[in-house]
Amino acid sequence: MPRSRPDGPPEPGGPLDVVIAAAQSFLATHGRLLDRRRFERLRTGGSAAGVLAALDGYRNDDGGYGWGLEPDLRSPESQPACAMHALEVLAEVAPTTSTSAVELCDWLGVNSLPDGGLPLALPTANPAGCVRFWLDPDVETSSLQMTAQVAANALLVARHDPVVRGHPWLAGATAWCLEAIRSRETQPSAHELLFALRFLDAAADTEPEAVELFDRLRRFLPEDGVIPVEGGAEGEAIRPLDLAPRPEGAARRLFSDEVISGEVERLAAHQQPDGGWFVDFASASPAAALEWRGYATVNAIRHLLQTQPGFLAGSAR
Repeated sequence: MPRSRPDGPPEPGGPLDVVIAAAQSFLATHGRLLDRRRFERLRTGGSAAGVLAALDGYRNDDGGYGWGLEPDLRSPESQPACAMHALEVLAEVAPTTSTSAVELCDWLGVNSLPDGGLPLALPTANPAGCVRFWLDPDVETSSLQMTAQVAANALLVARHDPVVRGHPWLAGATAWCLEAIRSRETQPSAHELLFALRFLDAAADTEPEAVELFDRLRRFLPEDGVIPVEGGAEGEAIRPLDLAPRPEGAARRLFSDEVISGEVERLAAHQQPDGGWFVDFASASPAAALEWRGYATVNAIRHLLQTQPGFLAGSAR
């Protein structure tokens, strides 16, 4: 395959240094500052302080996060979904810690329900730029989808932050998720299954039951690991790299090496001529669609680098 085109960025699926250069160009042109900072830390070990400073732009005085950190939820109020994204970033800056992490756990404790779970969303004052999914939420029922995705990322932060590890909110959310998964008898939605598996993956090192619960959820997985999203956009699906993103994680045991290799090859082939990746779901606005592309591009490069762990010492710099 040619390394470059005479009229634009490198062809998708080319040598990794070319792929990364094209992604860098896409993010410089279209990416929000947070994803540009995340990419630089991933690519070169860049400043954790820079990543955290970009994340602070989405932080509220109550310790939570809003302002469109979840691209399709653009209201300023702090939201559980934005907490999930913040914790993802706080996990990526390891071993650096931030007082924002424990303050976010405090916010999550205040906004959890009495059973320890989180509602899918909290009310918004202005629905502009928000997909319908986030509006008129049930604030009295704990959501497996939301609690699991927030707790999963908090558990990853807890691996290097002892204050988060010992926070009472995380203990309560972890217990709630384990019970919700243990008692599940019916087919979860695609996103419930996605985040339940990610939770178990993050919890496996500290919660012995988590390993056993993988078998409970395995029965809900199709053989190829591709789960269509009911009611989503045409072709929208959850895939094995979504379900088990960490090469060292326990969730990878759900899939053969051949399945994962095939997914990585598929991912590489889906880089666009502009250097970025698309997502397969619909967004509420053109701004959100472009922000999701930046987010997806950072994650795609992370997956590709994980297949060649020695690459960062070479031509990517």
